[in-house]
Amino acid sequence: MQVVIMAAGKGIRCYPLTITKPKPLLKIVDKTLLEHNLEQLKGFVDEVIVVVGYKKEMIMNKVKKVYSGIKIKYVEQKKQLGTGNALMQAEKFVKGRFILMNGDDLFSREDIKNCLRHKYCVLAKEVEDPERFGIVYLKNGFVKEIVEKSENPKSNLANTGLYVFDRKVFDILNNIKKTKRNEYEIPCAVKELAKKEKIHCEKVIDYWIPITYPWNYLEANVFMINRIKKRKINGKIEPNVTIKGIVFIGKDTLIKSGTYIEGPAYIGNDCEIGPNAFIRKDTIIMDEVMTRAEIIDSVLMDKVKAKHNCYIGHSVIGENVNIGAGTISADYRHDAKDNITIVNGEKIDSKRRKLGSFIGDNVNTGIGTLIYPGRKIWPGLGTLPGEVVTKDKIE
Repeated sequence: MQVVIMAAGKGIRCYPLTITKPKPLLKIVDKTLLEHNLEQLKGFVDEVIVVVGYKKEMIMNKVKKVYSGIKIKYVEQKKQLGTGNALMQAEKFVKGRFILMNGDDLFSREDIKNCLRHKYCVLAKEVEDPERFGIVYLKNGFVKEIVEKSENPKSNLANTGLYVFDRKVFDILNNIKKTKRNEYEIPCAVKELAKKEKIHCEKVIDYWIPITYPWNYLEANVFMINRIKKRKINGKIEPNVTIKGIVFIGKDTLIKSGTYIEGPAYIGNDCEIGPNAFIRKDTIIMDEVMTRAEIIDSVLMDKVKAKHNCYIGHSVIGENVNIGAGTISADYRHDAKDNITIVNGEKIDSKRRKLGSFIGDNVNTGIGTLIYPGRKIWPGLGTLPGEVVTKDKIE
């Protein structure tokens, strides 16, 4: 069995996290998003064809030519002309029936294998906000078409971006026209294929996590640590440390006296936590992090330093960021409404009452920095001592 993974996009809506790396290389707890999906394919897939484009060398250097016994082949999508165009780059390598999947969403092994029970299949999930997604429409129990985002969808069955096809799809793609978005899109091919073949629809029974916006990345990490069932402590714990709930602590990590950790929480390798740190639930701390902060429902990527008293809530902090003393990421509106943030020039409702800040790699915040909810700081920038960040810092 072959799989085509589409991993060529820029991930603009996930900025600033994807400015310095492609979205498939964002870490979900201890593995990149792409590695997570490859793990789901072990044992029943022989070859994966990865369609690369944006920062392709980073993906190729990370995953290389073999992953856990699966052969990896790379093809390049030089221009971003849609998902249909991405798949077309793999045409000469696909031999027969195959799986097609987005490279920047999290999929489950169980759901993938359920789709393989059918010659043709689309994986879908019932969602509460269908206007965010392409919607799958059925007729007599089979897929009729997939309609891209609309303001008033007549169904809540979201297209997850995982399909089972055979080579017939290439004949269709070679003859379809561009959409209004000036792209060649897989849903157009599905609509044409459905006129000739029965396309089954499997509904997600385990999980599918689309990572569109920075807070979706946070939610994906939180989801994964909540699947950890047993406490595992490999590091050194000093006296007077309190640990409650399910907590993972990696090797060569030191938890200093006075620290309180409330699970579920994940702390990676070679970290120094405390003294007197307060690690609250749903916190993911990756490798080589030093902190004594109060942290809740946040991701701290590799080599973050927050060595003084500060508050990080409902936020994502990029690699090699230095958080100055007294920095606070505000996360709650006084009117208790959902937080609105700007994404690619458009106001987006995050659907979250609590939303912190999203800080790119290599940022330094000055002491006493205060950051409004939902604000972003682009990689390599910084703040002045006492600065109040009311708008995204992009230059």
